[in-house]
Amino acid sequence: NPNIVYATLWEQRQGPWENGAWSGTNGGIFKSTDGGTTWTQLTQGLPAGIINAELAISPARPSRVFVTVEAGNGGTGVYRSDDSGATWIRVTTDARPTARINEVVPHPHPKDPDTIIITDIVSFKSTDGGNTFVPFKGAPGGDDNQNIWWNPDNPDIMLLVIDQGAVVTLNGGKTWSSWFNQSTAALYHVMTDNAFPYRVCGGQQDSGSICIASRGNDGQITMREWHPVGVEEYGYAAPDPLDPDIIYGGKVSRYDRRTGQVSDVGPVNGRGGVAGAPSYRTVRTQPVVFSEVDKRAMFYGNNVLWKTIDGGLNWKQISPDLTRATWTVPKNVGIYTSRVTNMTRGSIGAQVIYTIGPSYKDINRIWFGTDDGTIATTADGGVTWKNVTPPEITDFQKIFTIDAGRFDPLTAYAAVNTLRLDDMNPHIYRTHDGGKTWKHIVNGIPGGVPVSVVREDPKRKGLLFAGSETQVYFSIDDGDHWQSLRLNMAASSVRDLVIKDDDLVVGTHGRGIWILDDITPLRQITAATADEAAVLFKPQTAMRVRWNMNTDTPLPPDEPVAPNPPEGAIINYYLKADATGPVTLEILDGKTVLRKYSSEDSVYKPDPTTSTVPLYWFRDLKGLSAKAGMHRFTWDVHYQALDGSTRLGGPTLPIAAIGYNTVPLPTTPWANPGTYTVRLTVNGKSYTQPIVVEADPRVKTPAAYMQQIYTLSRAAYDEAIATRDAATQARVLRGQIAKVLPQATGATATALSAYDRKLDSLAGAAAAVGRGGRGGGGGAGAGGRGGAADTPAVETLSGASTTLGGVMNLLQGADVRPTTVQLNAIAKARAEGTRVMTRWTALSTTGLAALNRTLAAAGLAVIGK
Repeated sequence: NPNIVYATLWEQRQGPWENGAWSGTNGGIFKSTDGGTTWTQLTQGLPAGIINAELAISPARPSRVFVTVEAGNGGTGVYRSDDSGATWIRVTTDARPTARINEVVPHPHPKDPDTIIITDIVSFKSTDGGNTFVPFKGAPGGDDNQNIWWNPDNPDIMLLVIDQGAVVTLNGGKTWSSWFNQSTAALYHVMTDNAFPYRVCGGQQDSGSICIASRGNDGQITMREWHPVGVEEYGYAAPDPLDPDIIYGGKVSRYDRRTGQVSDVGPVNGRGGVAGAPSYRTVRTQPVVFSEVDKRAMFYGNNVLWKTIDGGLNWKQISPDLTRATWTVPKNVGIYTSRVTNMTRGSIGAQVIYTIGPSYKDINRIWFGTDDGTIATTADGGVTWKNVTPPEITDFQKIFTIDAGRFDPLTAYAAVNTLRLDDMNPHIYRTHDGGKTWKHIVNGIPGGVPVSVVREDPKRKGLLFAGSETQVYFSIDDGDHWQSLRLNMAASSVRDLVIKDDDLVVGTHGRGIWILDDITPLRQITAATADEAAVLFKPQTAMRVRWNMNTDTPLPPDEPVAPNPPEGAIINYYLKADATGPVTLEILDGKTVLRKYSSEDSVYKPDPTTSTVPLYWFRDLKGLSAKAGMHRFTWDVHYQALDGSTRLGGPTLPIAAIGYNTVPLPTTPWANPGTYTVRLTVNGKSYTQPIVVEADPRVKTPAAYMQQIYTLSRAAYDEAIATRDAATQARVLRGQIAKVLPQATGATATALSAYDRKLDSLAGAAAAVGRGGRGGGGGAGAGGRGGAADTPAVETLSGASTTLGGVMNLLQGADVRPTTVQLNAIAKARAEGTRVMTRWTALSTTGLAALNRTLAAAGLAVIGK
């Protein structure tokens, strides 16, 4: 009957700090039988003074209604009505199902009126109408189960929503799917370490803390790349800048990656201190940050600021309590204002340091901001402090993030989040005089989106990034004007962001970690950039890192993964208008072009009618664009493809493929570390920039062996190209002979046929070059497992080219000292190449000249011209 409606009402208000006092006992349960026109409060059998209630009707027996109630005087519990709410009974004295009543929801079985599941930090199940309960789904620490959808036709199928995501059961809860396939991490803050590749660390709601690598060794970021680091779920996770295997966080813990052990090294034993000691206040999230001037110095804030230079063995308090001594109750507390009778410092469970901004230039300059709306700074390491709060900031406007200026110790930026005051507008402040004066800088950020973080770029003065409740913004004029930088990022609450080297790392509360690779164009653009016909931005330093080092069976594409950074060198360019002709991009070593791309290159597209593997393994390749706008292209730090084709792909995939992201490029030598030139040509005009290539810092192979790898690989590469080109020329000559031969007679025909047989024997069958190696992708081979190709019984140009390519791949498989077997193999291959090229030289010069004299004497056209 759709006219029968039940409703639960309760009074509650969210104030600027967590406080259970913002609720009352005037709640109740109501029923309407006329579609909501009139209502009757249901009271018989229910406790008085209802604070909170959640209600559900049994689909199997609509007259049966369950409700979980929070009430005073012991009235909290599970109640049931079997007469459509007219009367109620408390069905159990078991307190477990209603342990946290504000999140407890009953979910009746769609076909069995006696079965009910109550979601809480752990879900509980009853099969006897609520009289008894057993734990059903959850973890010792609590997963915060929120809701259940029960399939009305097959109740064994359930969808459970928890803080980490959604999970599904098909067998009534015996087994469940995973939430790890959903990017729903709710981060509070993010930080990065100084490892390579760098890791991103942070606490995440109900899933503990993580540090996860920003790049995976196997072509993608997988479950193998992350691990908990011992920090509470809502805490900072601050890697030691001098030792990336040590992570501090929370209030304060120390995690040692080498041993896996976690120890408590905080300045206060417990959250509020020990009996007889000074009382300290803390909330869920307390800042833990390191100085970048003295990398030993770590700061922690509760209601005062602490400093240690020995990893927490000893702490020194370096500030007094500078939170507001007195305050007024914010208006959004509403009718509960009268309950707050003591409006002085320390009377509530808040008023703490919420953000710390050590100067990047001066060890003695420190900034901090509090959750009650105070900004303070010191210029002498904490001996004296100044309250420099902007006058516009009022009580409990939370200073969510304060960032010290990267270039000037008197500069700071503050993001002030006023969401819990019902002020949904952005607030960012800037000072250049040590806090004497501040400017509100939000032009370009729309209203209705509170801001939680602002940071200055470490390499370009005045380049700022800010995170709001929906997206990321940037400014190139010190915050005077802002623009969206959302791009492909999901709309989500941005709680923190950091600039790591050339990357922008963002932590969201609900959509995980996002990284914008290579922000160097933002460091170079000016107001005049958009008016330039074309701009080639100076590339960031390219790391010669093997993108995919897996050499065997790949992970199925169904597994949860994140993409790696682009492989190779990222090259950014801008075109004001569509180019009138082809655009080319070249990589030069001195004056030698070692790689060339063109907007007219054909881009390989896999064909399902001929492909030997499903198309979901292939990357959707993009060519060099000649269209107007900003463009990003990658050079894989290799020489030109051995097959000589201009297309961007090939038909063979490495065995260690990556779902939706496998590049079928043949392997060629890596470019050596050094400085190269990028040349972009648009509409006949060329633009150049230097690009530096550096070795993978994890590689410790001595330089002499690295040079040996390069020298031998480059020699094999050049000789593979020479033998391949010679084989191609031989086939061209055979084609010309085929046209002349029908016109020849006698000795001339005999000479042509004999020369053709020599060409055929020397050229050999056309074959792919360099298909040996281990198949690891990114320079580690092209799919085979046997190493270099075997030398054929009859030496040919094509065979030599294949063999040379194979031994080249063998050497290029890893940055390690070549083995004796490898050195012997490449020597053998090069010797073979020398022999066939010697035969080719003789055949294509002396032999060809003799043949052409015979043809000319017979009055026939010569060949090879």
